[in-house]
Amino acid sequence: MSEQTESTAKEKPSFFLRAAKQLYTVGGLGLLPKAPGTWGTLMGIPIYFLLKLPGHWTYYLGGAFLVFLVGWWASAVGEKDYGRHDDQRIVIDEVFGYLVAMFPSPFPLPWWGFVWGFVIFRFFDIFKFGPAKWADKNVPGGLGVMVDDGAAGLMSWAVLLMLGLGYKLFFT
Repeated sequence: MSEQTESTAKEKPSFFLRAAKQLYTVGGLGLLPKAPGTWGTLMGIPIYFLLKLPGHWTYYLGGAFLVFLVGWWASAVGEKDYGRHDDQRIVIDEVFGYLVAMFPSPFPLPWWGFVWGFVIFRFFDIFKFGPAKWADKNVPGGLGVMVDDGAAGLMSWAVLLMLGLGYKLFFT
């Protein structure tokens, strides 16, 4: 192979770039042609249950924070890969947003509350009200990718908190 041919051959991405792509697409779910954000949020459900297993909210909070940090880095790589802010193929932010929405509440819903969390989070993530919309427009890079879904998760958590309180008042 000549020197010129070698220099024009496509280089294989580094291990870290391949790992980042697996993370920001959540194992390739972000590459699915229909509703990648919904698929990313669905992957948040088993992660939610794994973080709940130890039984104390500090483990859950630590795991969610780890997803945030890893997602921040991976999302920044994804933005460089795709050349645009918050590309739909970047879905680790949906996992984080769902984890925020499902943060343990003093008024928990019954076991099926994770379904309401999914539906309510997708609503706030798709329509981006208030702080989520502001973060999406004003916070750049991987941080912005993660923060707007975190804001959607907080609004979802507030709705779930009210639903949990209503459930406790009327059904227990």
